[in-house]
Amino acid sequence: MAFFTHHIKRSFSSSAVRNVVIKNVTIIGGGQMGAGIAQVAASTGHSVTLVDMTDDILKKAMKGIQSSLRRVVKKTFSGDPESGDDFIQKVMQNVSTSTEPSAAIATSDLILEAIVENMKIKQDLFGFLDKMAPEHTIFASNTSSLPISDIASATSRPDRCAGLHFFNPVPLMKLVEVVATTSTSPETSESLLNFTKALGKTPVCCKFLNPCLVCPGHPWVHRHASKEDIDTGMKLGAGYPMGPFELSDYVGLDTIKFIMDGWSKKEPDNPIFAPSQLLNKLVAEGKLGKKTLEGFYKYNK
Repeated sequence: MAFFTHHIKRSFSSSAVRNVVIKNVTIIGGGQMGAGIAQVAASTGHSVTLVDMTDDILKKAMKGIQSSLRRVVKKTFSGDPESGDDFIQKVMQNVSTSTEPSAAIATSDLILEAIVENMKIKQDLFGFLDKMAPEHTIFASNTSSLPISDIASATSRPDRCAGLHFFNPVPLMKLVEVVATTSTSPETSESLLNFTKALGKTPVCCKFLNPCLVCPGHPWVHRHASKEDIDTGMKLGAGYPMGPFELSDYVGLDTIKFIMDGWSKKEPDNPIFAPSQLLNKLVAEGKLGKKTLEGFYKYNK
């Protein structure tokens, strides 16, 4: 990323932490997850800066947020389109974009990364941001697979680092995992729990991230039922908005494979995280889910 090349000399010591009321949020990563989190935070009155490498990525993210808000308005303001337009305008005014995070970080209460699932890149990002973020700023990662403590080790504020794992699609999914490490302070956890509730989400505290998406590609799953029956059963029986195969296609099978490979490397003897030949085959063939119109399922444009 371009903003890794800057060298900021200012640093802060890790002192006693107070409870932080999160109002100003910087989200690093304008992909599906980052844009979704930005939409939800802006909709609840938070000031959001969405950061990514290029203006094209950010324009696409903003366009996606507007489209998503129109769907919300269609349901919520069906009898009052004028109020719906006002709502969209107010939400969009709460979101700014930048390819250089420096200015936004100066006033950030929370920096949340939603970038590629790569430990080195995440550590480089947080190590860079740590040098210029205010002392009170909380750092959070939306990772679904990597250890938060390892990411936090790149900073001088492990007590102000945690996982904040949203589920896809963010505007629809109510659950958020607040993942504390052994170094995360109670004040940091409480601030993130309060922030999550302010977004209208339901937080759960946990020490491990949710690895539920690693299962769909395993042979034993297919021996017990078809993907269609599994998805239907989870939607109708467990109340899921999407079944695991549908959700995997929605997230992207390349991302799911990256997560599985990470867990397999971390726990090589655990059969749950054994590599999936089916998943590997689909990714090798470029069948990555909805974004390529074929994954576990086929899709129309």
